[in-house]
Amino acid sequence: MTARTVADRTSAHPDVERFARHVNPAFVKLLGVFGYGRLFTRAQGVWVEDHRGRRYLDLLAGFGAANIGHNHPRLVQRLRDFLAEGAVNLVHVGPSAPAGLLAEKLVALAGPPFDVALLSSGGGEAVEAGMKLARAATRRPGFVFCDGGFHGTSLGTLSIMGEERMRAPFEPLLAGCARVPFGDLGALERALKPRAAAAFVVEPIQGEAGVVMPPPGFLASAQELCRRYGTLLVLDEVQTGIGRTGTWFAFQQERGLTPDVVALAKSLGGSVAPIGATLVSREVHERAYGTMGRFDLHGSTFGGNSFACVAAIETLAIIEDEGLLASAAARGAQLLDGLRGRLAGHPLVRDVRGRGLLVGVELGPTGSGLVNRIAPGLVRKIARAVFGQWAALGLLERDVICQPAAHHWNVLKIEPPLTIAAGEVERAVDAIAAVLGEYTGIAPLLADVTRRVGRQWVGGFDF
Repeated sequence: MTARTVADRTSAHPDVERFARHVNPAFVKLLGVFGYGRLFTRAQGVWVEDHRGRRYLDLLAGFGAANIGHNHPRLVQRLRDFLAEGAVNLVHVGPSAPAGLLAEKLVALAGPPFDVALLSSGGGEAVEAGMKLARAATRRPGFVFCDGGFHGTSLGTLSIMGEERMRAPFEPLLAGCARVPFGDLGALERALKPRAAAAFVVEPIQGEAGVVMPPPGFLASAQELCRRYGTLLVLDEVQTGIGRTGTWFAFQQERGLTPDVVALAKSLGGSVAPIGATLVSREVHERAYGTMGRFDLHGSTFGGNSFACVAAIETLAIIEDEGLLASAAARGAQLLDGLRGRLAGHPLVRDVRGRGLLVGVELGPTGSGLVNRIAPGLVRKIARAVFGQWAALGLLERDVICQPAAHHWNVLKIEPPLTIAAGEVERAVDAIAAVLGEYTGIAPLLADVTRRVGRQWVGGFDF
């Protein structure tokens, strides 16, 4: 891998220093340790630019929030027009026209039995809305969740977080939350049998666990178990929804699956406006909040504000008008086929998997190589701790933005905007194959890590 010179790196910048001082010092320090230092200043479509004018192909898309690309000109113009209209943005003493229009559109896209949308300001809020809804509707206290699940970082959603590192500093969390392995129907039934669980909260594809796919039929069978034991099935589609997997919602590709509650966010606001939505049937909503004495048990000041709703309505229209569902399916197949072909037989690539434009490349020992045979545990540990981040850094140096899964750094998680073109997918495949081609064993990886960290240490781990 060709290292960039010290003079060519991003230098200290007042915006970086200000962020480090007042927002997240440890994050900027970590960027310095890895050698990630870039200050990104502009974005358009699938391209992001740093303050030196260098352009990068974005395979991260704001962790899946920019499905229609960055600063889509049609969305920008619609929001300019909205602001110029002088419309009221926060309506708390009467109905909101944009909120009603958005909710109507979302439940139509999801299909029966969905008829109501609770609007919020993000993914964690949308999932927590589903948790509250389930408790209020079932009058039960507990929840069931999966190993590897990621549903948000509020105290409620941390209670169903599958990653111990994220949970531990905040425990004790909600009582009565049972963890089961993702895909294990026997364990799920045992957790549901006491009939204490208000909801089983699960992702259709586990994104931050490393793009983990469910076993065939698991979600539909889980739904049957939930119905048998009176538990609501809450599907977290914050990352997989709004076209990411090639359909409006990932559950629409699962035969026989109709969840009770669906949580959405991320790309719903076109990467411009923070907004979440929790879809539910009228029957369940009425059980939870259907009286004048309970109408205000859930809500927030900015949840369903007009600006965010207008952004979401226009985002949905852009996806429809530009055929981005079909594009996500086609470009996703191209990406999967390309990576599988180029990485076949790589001694440190264990799997390439995904659906639509949500793809994971799992890195780790495959059984070949001397060090792998002598110390497989060491190889697995190194792969999980550093391989994904060093691969992502190599891609950054080739003008490609990518990141490993948040909880499994040995899995490169690829989720570009749905607007990515065939030629840009080819460029992404070429870059990933080139970077991983330099690491065909653990020894070159360790040598590169040592060299890079040493260089950063000499420089005081400057950003």
